[in-house]
Amino acid sequence: MAWLQVALTGVTALRLHPWRSVATTACVVAALAPYLAGLGICGGIARESSEAIEEGADLYVTGMQFGRHVPVPLAAATELADLPGVVKVVPRIVGKLAIGADRHTALVVGMPPEEVPAEASFVSGELFGATDANELIVGGELAARLRLQVGSQVPPFYSNRKGERVSKVVGIFSPAAPLWQANLIFTSFDTAARLFDQPALATEMLVYCRAGSEEELAAAIRRKLHRIADDGSRFDVRVSGRDAARALWTAAAAHRDGLFHLHCLLAVSTGILTVLVTSGFGGTERRQEVGILKTIGWRTDEILFRNVTEGLLLTLAGASLAVLVAWLWLDVFNGWAIANLFVPGLSWRPHVRVPFALTPLPVVLAGLLAWVLVTSGSLYTTWRTAMTPPASVLRSAG
Repeated sequence: MAWLQVALTGVTALRLHPWRSVATTACVVAALAPYLAGLGICGGIARESSEAIEEGADLYVTGMQFGRHVPVPLAAATELADLPGVVKVVPRIVGKLAIGADRHTALVVGMPPEEVPAEASFVSGELFGATDANELIVGGELAARLRLQVGSQVPPFYSNRKGERVSKVVGIFSPAAPLWQANLIFTSFDTAARLFDQPALATEMLVYCRAGSEEELAAAIRRKLHRIADDGSRFDVRVSGRDAARALWTAAAAHRDGLFHLHCLLAVSTGILTVLVTSGFGGTERRQEVGILKTIGWRTDEILFRNVTEGLLLTLAGASLAVLVAWLWLDVFNGWAIANLFVPGLSWRPHVRVPFALTPLPVVLAGLLAWVLVTSGSLYTTWRTAMTPPASVLRSAG
């Protein structure tokens, strides 16, 4: 019962010094809200990337020369389709082009029209068809920057030895579409070949196979396409599956998340110094309190317990507000001014829906960091003051 009374005095201390409590809570929120928002975006990107990998092809076949990726001849699709266990082979072109007066970088993806679902709920407008016209579906971020709408005509932005054509925007990805479409130009395989002036070549072959035959089929593909080209050069292939895609994504995410954690550690360190000033080394009132409590007979463990109670309440308040601010930042304001730090190509005000996932683990971690912030600023100072003779404390505080 006595310890409960001591804890209640910690609650009273919050009311006696409201500005000190507000300043400490504000420091916690300022340090943790960006950290939680960043973790939420990382979680959302990881979730969408995992879904994209699972929905992708079983095997990806690319050409290799001098240890680097090179295009695959389009004729290789027929050879791959004849292998046992292959369900279908889809050639794909993936590359970057600059578009617009400001030379915005766009990721161009070209696929045969028959491989695109007839009904795509995430596209406003129409899908491209198997025509000789350059029909484009543009990502939401790129369309906003270039002020494109369904039906817009795009002047030639590429070079082709047979001449350039005006392109037409037949569709725009909606904001609800996955994040990968932000700066995407999705078009037919033939149109992409014209944009890059690379006829009869594909960036890669997407191979769909029967379940359980991936490893055997990958070995067969390596044997099938291992050859000497007509000009006498060696042509090899690289065959990768979902595991390789996951490993590549994990390595990229680890690098990005590591840099993010490092910057947030610096922010938390700055927050600790601020809390030290607001509630610790710079708090003359706190030293006076401790001196008076020691004078009237309080033990050191009781003073520390009172301080721990006060810190726990400030931790709960700061961490809860930080979670709320992070959620509002991501859900209501769509990652304003922070999403572009994690997704290159986004503007400070994204025109696409930024995915996020505030899981329990980041929330618990935020609580622990809030506890470190608050207690590091007051607990050590309180203990040192409590171990000093009361008369010395009151003289120095006065």
